[in-house]
Amino acid sequence: MIQTPHLAVDGIIRIYNHENEFLGIVLIKRKNKPFGLALPGGFVDIGEKVEDALKREMLEEVSLKVEKEKLFNVYSDPSRDKRFHCVSIVYECAAFKMPKAADDAKEAYIFAFDDIPFNDLVFDHKRIIEDYIKNSII
Repeated sequence: MIQTPHLAVDGIIRIYNHENEFLGIVLIKRKNKPFGLALPGGFVDIGEKVEDALKREMLEEVSLKVEKEKLFNVYSDPSRDKRFHCVSIVYECAAFKMPKAADDAKEAYIFAFDDIPFNDLVFDHKRIIEDYIKNSII
């Protein structure tokens, strides 16, 4: 039997107000292990395009219809998820409403870059966000 890594999508959701001012990015408090803060995301279903999985997961976890999806990076270190080998395709996207936690998210927050509690992040999301901030034009 062929074994391959699990495939996931994560969203760096940039939140804007009605005046198009950048407020911050969305992080969730996870309901399930590993507990902590994370980017919203989840697994790609069999037969599903990763772009569709991103939109579905953002709607399921933080009740947001995202726009302007753009591939940011792919993270594939086998140790990035302690549960099993998981590859994440990370997208940058935008939303213009406030997130509301649902599904696997216990709570949803908006953090300005300077206020992100990096020590509370799970998986390799600290590295992802640091890479994003380093390469981001606000």
